[in-house]
Amino acid sequence: MLKPAGPVPLRTGWGSERLHGGLVLRACLLLTAFSVCAHVYLERAPGGRASPAPLAVSAARPARPGRPTLASHPGEGRPEAGTPRPGRALRRRVSYVRDGAPKMKDPSLSRVMEEGGEGRPQLRPHKKALRWRIELEPWASEHQSLEDEAGRFLHYITRPQVSCSSLANGKADEGEGSLGAWAVCLDQSYSLWHKVHSKHCRIYSLGLGMEDRTLEGFLAQAGCEVHCFDPSLKQPHRQQQARLWLHRLSVDWRDPNPAARAQHHQHSSTKKLATILNDFGHREVDVLKADMESAEWKILENLVLEGVLDSVGQLLLEVHLHWAGFEVGGHDPAVVRYWFSLLQELHRASFRLFRCHSDPAKPHVFLHKNVLNASSTYTLGFVNTKWKP
Repeated sequence: MLKPAGPVPLRTGWGSERLHGGLVLRACLLLTAFSVCAHVYLERAPGGRASPAPLAVSAARPARPGRPTLASHPGEGRPEAGTPRPGRALRRRVSYVRDGAPKMKDPSLSRVMEEGGEGRPQLRPHKKALRWRIELEPWASEHQSLEDEAGRFLHYITRPQVSCSSLANGKADEGEGSLGAWAVCLDQSYSLWHKVHSKHCRIYSLGLGMEDRTLEGFLAQAGCEVHCFDPSLKQPHRQQQARLWLHRLSVDWRDPNPAARAQHHQHSSTKKLATILNDFGHREVDVLKADMESAEWKILENLVLEGVLDSVGQLLLEVHLHWAGFEVGGHDPAVVRYWFSLLQELHRASFRLFRCHSDPAKPHVFLHKNVLNASSTYTLGFVNTKWKP
């Protein structure tokens, strides 16, 4: 008898290889399909990679005035041949390009923003940006001689540039010849007359050991707020009249070193005029009187460099010409050129000379010499023509 055949052994090697290969092939196909879908999604998504299609949109549509386009260099933004028409997602992406400055309906507010420059309305600054040095004027002649420089300087300070029909310092009833060195212009063409009549005027008087305060007392009685700064005072602050205050404070062309300030009494320190204005909370001074005994040139330079002159209506200044002045160096022609350059800075700031006074009793000395019979001291009155009523 034949015995029943046993189970036939299967050839498992070839079958398992076919099964494993099929699984690998399916996995590869699925991975490839996923990669293609992800690539297409990223290309068409708003936050996807940049493509040349947005350039075609910016080139097809004319740019609005004042709006930047996507093509920032010559040749960019031109649609290449065969560029497909952009879809909705690409147009939405172009809409995210922002202007350099927001549009404004009010032109005055737009101008303020252009001056402020940071994209939101700002108030106009109180003073201009600080400068490092003044602009020196060209030499009076190619010889660069003292006589030429002195002639130009003296010609400028001794010939008034605007007329003032009403000069006053408290002695006006006795005639113009008795006015003395200091006088303000109360012409109705300028703002001081209107400020005095409305009693909204402010006066600053800078000096060293002042004895004659006739002008200050006259303006205080007229209703002005008068502040006198004198380091020789015994008290830190004292009210002399109803509207006249005395301060033990010296005006300088620089602020003191903090270490040196700590060693002295807080009321006896020296400060720049801009610092005093800030400490007192004052934005404008209708009259600034300065008798600084040869420190006037450096103080005037500081007022120019820090833009404080824009806050002054009238400037009464006593200049001393017998020597160069504190911290003013150079040979004599260069010193006079520096003086003249400071006066030209005043002219550029719209200050015009309305009065020049020289004391005949003063010696005729000009930088230790007798030059053009010039006096050693002149009192000058300037009015800021930009301050209109």
